[in-house]
Amino acid sequence: MELNQRAHALVQPIIETPREIGAELVQLACGAKVLDLGVTAGRGGLEAGRQLAEICLSGLGEVSFSLGDAPGTRTFVNVCTDRPELACIASQYAGWQITAENFFAMGSGPMRVKAAKEPVIQELNLTDDYPVAVGVLETSQLPGDEVCQKIAADCHVDPKKLVLLAARTASIAGHVQVVARSVETCLHKLHELKFDLSKIASGFGAAPLPPIAADDVVGIGRTNDAILYGGTVTLWVNETSQRLREFGEKLPSGTSSMYGQPFEKILRDAKFDFYQIDPLLFSPAEVCLVSLQDGQSTIFGQRNLEVLAQSFVQG
Repeated sequence: MELNQRAHALVQPIIETPREIGAELVQLACGAKVLDLGVTAGRGGLEAGRQLAEICLSGLGEVSFSLGDAPGTRTFVNVCTDRPELACIASQYAGWQITAENFFAMGSGPMRVKAAKEPVIQELNLTDDYPVAVGVLETSQLPGDEVCQKIAADCHVDPKKLVLLAARTASIAGHVQVVARSVETCLHKLHELKFDLSKIASGFGAAPLPPIAADDVVGIGRTNDAILYGGTVTLWVNETSQRLREFGEKLPSGTSSMYGQPFEKILRDAKFDFYQIDPLLFSPAEVCLVSLQDGQSTIFGQRNLEVLAQSFVQG
């Protein structure tokens, strides 16, 4: 399955009429196309964020909004997929740190398959021969020629065949695309727990969309809290309920020793070094595992409205 081909089909209408969703197309000298959905082009919008999230999923998942109940918000971001391993881990997971002089971004999207820099991509043993690379950048600045040439080289494509979509965390689009990662965080934690992700048939997740933060650090805190303390995920799995309970007891964010504080404080205490944060913290607050073998389901964890209030309202 050519993930970049699927993502490119979704991004093409945005390239043709970027203003339809409040985006701006930047054509660099090297030939790379950069779509600004919330770095300098205003603050982005809900539709920009929804499409950004679906491109992150390579079109193998649907993202929508619904009415919900959480401190400081009544809007929830929903994501569903019937190809969770490919959509969430091979494509959506933000596992590529892109750095250059005076530039930093977290890279996600199907370009990660072409670059194959991460162990998780290598473990999936995927290849993608489509000539265009499509990626999403969570960043506070747009990439220039040098950065795009480096990304293109890593993805083994001509810079003219590189398409990047960028949004800062402190934008509507940026908030939406991060909060749409509820299922992804659940799958990644299962991967860390050595569970066979190919057994997961379908996934659905929902998490509250926080008030849009005034700066990126607060935004990173709130969007992570949305999942860690307010996210709920259901997975339909080809495994016995007894076996699922063994993994489910370790799955919610509440099993981490760092659980219980707003993520912004955790991040500041770690001096902004994500490697100092317990990786097992990154998971939804609540997970429901449905066995497709015996028809039973079990719910693990629970939402924490107190910490959400600290993050969304008091913070």
